[in-house]
Amino acid sequence: MLEEVEHWLKHRSWSADDRPLDRLLDAKRGSATTLSVVLPALNEEATVGEIAAIIRRELMGEAAPLVDELVVLDSGSTDRTAEVAAAAGATVVPRDSLLPRLPALPGKGEVLWRSLLATRGDIICFIDADLREFDPRFVSGIVGPLLTDPALQLVKGMYDRPLGDVAGQGGRVTELVARPLLNLHWPQLAGFVQPLGGEYAARRTLLERLPFPVGYGVELGLLVDALHTVGLDALGQVDIGVRKHRHQDGLALGRMAAAIYRTAQLRLARGHLVRPRLTQFDRGETGFEPRTTDVDTEERPPMIEIPEYAERRAA
Repeated sequence: MLEEVEHWLKHRSWSADDRPLDRLLDAKRGSATTLSVVLPALNEEATVGEIAAIIRRELMGEAAPLVDELVVLDSGSTDRTAEVAAAAGATVVPRDSLLPRLPALPGKGEVLWRSLLATRGDIICFIDADLREFDPRFVSGIVGPLLTDPALQLVKGMYDRPLGDVAGQGGRVTELVARPLLNLHWPQLAGFVQPLGGEYAARRTLLERLPFPVGYGVELGLLVDALHTVGLDALGQVDIGVRKHRHQDGLALGRMAAAIYRTAQLRLARGHLVRPRLTQFDRGETGFEPRTTDVDTEERPPMIEIPEYAERRAA
């Protein structure tokens, strides 16, 4: 590990307990900083309501007004996600209602990119909508360093990810794909425990300058581009305990891995590359049957380049 990374680990890694809520509230009032929480959601009726309700109760009440805005960005759910989220007190924004002149592309990154148009906070905190046993420290812990240190620009959550009842076995794509890529090509980022984690916060002024891969590569892309934009010392991570969520099957993980590799590839060689495809296999009645899908390759430009966003920010 680079000496620079060892130093970073000591000075830019914290626990959620390091910054009590009352300290964060004082820092927020003193800096007049506003905070938006965004939950990207697609068919998450089983979990999104509890997450939204906890944030409303614990972090938006009179006693602890840490969060100014709670938005569930619905990317086309066919279940009761929107209804459940609204009943829990979140503002539900349909993905396709934002920037309608630009047809939406499928993918998590597309939703996160469009969320910049749906929110007004100086700091934006992203929380995955499939979390179980949600703890409000997932929000307060992650945004804490940004509220108390103006030099920081992006902070990621780090946590244990159990696979079923087995501790530490989650994050298979992280260990098999993302971590080797980062260590080999961006060794300054080798200290991030959960580089692909969906719980992180950043200043709007950074996010609006970064391109967003539309699919699964968004977390790796944002992390790599943030490093090049603001430098390692402006990045941090916070231990928020244990993260439990719905795990995907092996084929879905394969598609995720391909998209993440492609995101890395684009950043290593920005030239024109053939659109890749991924062939996987399912066992059918006559044996193994190939199924080929396109790998996510589209990226959205920095939001600051979108006229509608610039007009909204100027208003």
